Amino acid sequence: MPYAVDDFAFDLRQSVAPAHTWVTSGWTTVHAPPGSVCGVGGWFAPPYAAPDAGLAVELDVDGRRIADGAAPGVAGTGLLHAGGTWRPGRIVRHGTYHRRHHGELVSFWVRSTLTPLYGQAGFVLEVEIINRAERDITVALLPRASPGGPRRIPLGEWGWVPPSPGPEAVSTGQWTWQAGDVTVELSHEGLRQDVPAGGTAVFALAVRAGAGTPPGRPRELAAESRGQSERRLASVLARVPRLSSDIPGLEAYWRGSLASGLVCLWDNPGFITSPFVATSGLDGGALCAYAWDTGGYAPHLLTLMLGEATTGVLESLMKVDLTSHYAIAPDGTGLGVPYAYSGWSLVTLATAVAAHHDISPSLVTQLHDLVEGLDTRFAPAGALRDYGTQHNLLEMRSTGWEHLVASPNAERAWCLDRLAELSEVTGARLPVGELRSRARDIRRAIAGELWDEREGWFRCRYPDGHTEFVQHVQAFDALRNGACTPEMAQTMLGRLRDGSFLAPYGVSAVAADDRLHYELGDTDWSGGGAYTGEGPQLALTLWEQGEPSLAWEVMRRLLWMGQHFPYFPQEHYCDRPAAPPAGRRVNIVAGLAGAEAILTGAAGVRFRLDGSLVVTPAALPGGGVELTGLTYRGHTIDVSTVSGVVTVDGRPRKAGEVIG
Repeated sequence: MPYAVDDFAFDLRQSVAPAHTWVTSGWTTVHAPPGSVCGVGGWFAPPYAAPDAGLAVELDVDGRRIADGAAPGVAGTGLLHAGGTWRPGRIVRHGTYHRRHHGELVSFWVRSTLTPLYGQAGFVLEVEIINRAERDITVALLPRASPGGPRRIPLGEWGWVPPSPGPEAVSTGQWTWQAGDVTVELSHEGLRQDVPAGGTAVFALAVRAGAGTPPGRPRELAAESRGQSERRLASVLARVPRLSSDIPGLEAYWRGSLASGLVCLWDNPGFITSPFVATSGLDGGALCAYAWDTGGYAPHLLTLMLGEATTGVLESLMKVDLTSHYAIAPDGTGLGVPYAYSGWSLVTLATAVAAHHDISPSLVTQLHDLVEGLDTRFAPAGALRDYGTQHNLLEMRSTGWEHLVASPNAERAWCLDRLAELSEVTGARLPVGELRSRARDIRRAIAGELWDEREGWFRCRYPDGHTEFVQHVQAFDALRNGACTPEMAQTMLGRLRDGSFLAPYGVSAVAADDRLHYELGDTDWSGGGAYTGEGPQLALTLWEQGEPSLAWEVMRRLLWMGQHFPYFPQEHYCDRPAAPPAGRRVNIVAGLAGAEAILTGAAGVRFRLDGSLVVTPAALPGGGVELTGLTYRGHTIDVSTVSGVVTVDGRPRKAGEVIG
């Protein structure tokens, strides 16, 4: 049975991402401020941006004003926040008020539903009030809308940094404002109701932007948007297998990983593709498609979710000049600097497209030319390439993983081999022998020129001869991409231990015992945590290398994330279950890497370029995984890691048998 939106319901009492709860319809994204029952923060619906907007709601109950978002402690006597539930497409929050006034009890329950609109810019807030007292009351809603400085920003300018507010909007009526060419209006269905004892009152407010917004009652707008949102998600989820497991936390982690992908999908027809896969986007930042994480971290999960539309995503990324840019804005405009991993990312996504849906010879040829062109952007050093400074690489804050490095040189060798294989599968007529020969030369150079036997690690070599040894998680990508001898691999795997790369709640990007480079201020790439895609990708690498026990040692340390995040942030700590409180993207498409590792690592589902499939489930300590409803080239596949049984269209098949 396919997943439904309700399967992704997340209890917000468990969240450890303060101030970072957003919800999206795939058209509009809106912020629910922490501690508030009815408050609404900034919102984005490209081309419209309202980053400093706000909506506060005060209640008048029989003439007594009751504020929302009471301060913590005994001094907070307003409407008390009592939790809520996040779902893709809406947030429901709860509040309670229970106090005596002049000998009479005033007691009511509030449930608000915040729905970002689909098809237009804005949101609807529905407020339901249940009178728990034994007498009738009269309730009035007193909304205070602050549109801030809303702006209309061309789609080509939506990049990495969240849009800043424009000039303050000017009031043009009781519920309308104007800022340049942007009109903002608030509409409602009545703000005062009599509520009998035990009765319920429902109010609805809509805030919308854009000239000539179509008419509509707020509750109808909300219902229509929720319906649209659920239908678009249902079509995506129908292609994703359902996971069940008796391993504590694994099901929640799988769902959180999938949710991380769902909230990155945008449907605006003005975008270069629909769906458009944003790198982040919930807070308006990184509402662009970064070739690296779009293609590199979960190519098979993304291809399953998007179906044949994945080809359009790949083609849109290939249109940008990757010798100058790393990402595309929603309209396809190139953004940022050249990035060392872009070619590998696109080849990775292309291999998934080929496996699931076939790929044309002409597209393979274009991809080959693109990768070769990107190679020329970086200076040759024998068989290797000098990938420059942090500007083009990991953006560590210390000198270290720069210039001649094992990764992404190893990824370059992998790309050449895959392009050769794609050529053979599609008939693209690439120079297959030359590509494979160059790949072998690169791997030999990595092992011979960059590996240091005494250090048991890769050196990073600068043009002036300076050498750095950085115990960085990126080095394991050289292992994954075939650049290590068995002896090198065993030495590297020995670093995967507590106090080095491993910690109670994940993996550190820089090993804790690397005193030159480890630090806590940049959990993304410099230590104390890691980019969210790195931990599960390391686990997948270990499953691929035939190290299932060590793979599980990595994966089990990440399972807390499903319990404590509705969707995964860009990075997280590894020594405690938390994410950095500010200054980072609140969501990341690479969160899909967790599900990718479980599907293609733990469950052993290997999609092959010729369209066939091999499934070799791995035994997991302390329990198992059942995957049901995986659809692949017209077949339905179910996998059990407990029994090792694989069924195709209801018929049992041997583990490791080629299917297709």
